[in-house]
Amino acid sequence: MKNMPFHDEITLAEQTEGLAKQAMQLGLIPSFTVHHFPDSWQFYLPNLNPELLTPEEAYLRLQRLIESRNSTARSIL
Repeated sequence: MKNMPFHDEITLAEQTEGLAKQAMQLGLIPSFTVHHFPDSWQFYLPNLNPELLTPEEAYLRLQRLIESRNSTARSIL
């Protein structure tokens, strides 16, 4: 099993925010918004999904997006 860089909901949300920043730097998304609540975070990725996402949903979507970009870049080389 892969070692995941998160261990609880807070670290998952922090890793998701990091993936969103990485996706922005790669030009895959133009922006993102994080709504911080006392007990949870919600992510808004306007070009991927018009609805608010949980950290889990946003993490998986961003991870797939970045991985697909990386695999496309490798196939070109």
